[in-house]
Amino acid sequence: MTSLRKLGPSDLQVFPLALGGNVFGWTAGEDQSFAVLDAYTAAGGNFIDTADSYSAWVEGNRGGESETVLGKWLKSRGNRADVVVATKVSQHPEFRGLSAATIKAAADASLRRLGTDYIDLYYTHFDQPDVPVEEIIGALDTLVKAGKVRHIAASNISAERLRASLEFSDREGLARYVALQPHYNLVSRDTYEGELQDLAERAGLAAVPYFALASGFLTGKYRPGATVESARAGSAAKHLETERGQRVLAALDEIAAAHEAPVATVALAWLGARPTVAAPIASARTVEQLPALTGVGELTLSETEVARLTEASA
Repeated sequence: MTSLRKLGPSDLQVFPLALGGNVFGWTAGEDQSFAVLDAYTAAGGNFIDTADSYSAWVEGNRGGESETVLGKWLKSRGNRADVVVATKVSQHPEFRGLSAATIKAAADASLRRLGTDYIDLYYTHFDQPDVPVEEIIGALDTLVKAGKVRHIAASNISAERLRASLEFSDREGLARYVALQPHYNLVSRDTYEGELQDLAERAGLAAVPYFALASGFLTGKYRPGATVESARAGSAAKHLETERGQRVLAALDEIAAAHEAPVATVALAWLGARPTVAAPIASARTVEQLPALTGVGELTLSETEVARLTEASA
């Protein structure tokens, strides 16, 4: 059985791969989403990441589709207590931004869709720099005190605003961020490494990186001359044109062959070995795509292999 990881200073214990819920109600219908969720939990997974805005970008959708699918699944499986549910606030078309009133209303709407009375991990999805951190933390603290949210976290936030938030929480004795969700992977390191990562490490925060597989590029399915049918093929294929992209693929191929493991598993294992990272996020549209993701729980790279990938991706 894969051992769970402690999420920063919280009491949450999570599987080393968070299942991304962005596809639920978008490229995966309800039945398909249920099948993926069942297979993920059967493999030992317990950490599901969604947002109130998923998938408002799809024509005909209003936002909240992913939470609704997840809520129906939790109800039908009766397993709410076994699953760590993470969702986010600030991007739903009806609840934009991070004013105190918006955070409160959005959280209640998320709870209704999820069919639960508490959210395990509640992220500010995109920071809103014109709202004082005092107002944001104050609103989140109210949710924690009310028992609606167990722990709070931040995504897409600057080091400066994160520092101010943590200092305010500490000074006032209010709920404090336990995790950070940065854009981070083998071909996008400067989006996290440096000031933000250093701050997370000093503050004891756990990182839960999104775009962990660079929109699919790090699965290895994008190769010169290959055509891939995917909603995100364009953004993934652009990495093929860079020297770094090619170096990273070559290193991944070599290490994957040595372990007889999928390329995606190796890319996720590198992330999992990085300072502060508790669990990268990756989504699966089909059950067939899952083993390459959940396999990260069984794969430990040697220090040499981690160093080889770190060098290739520099």
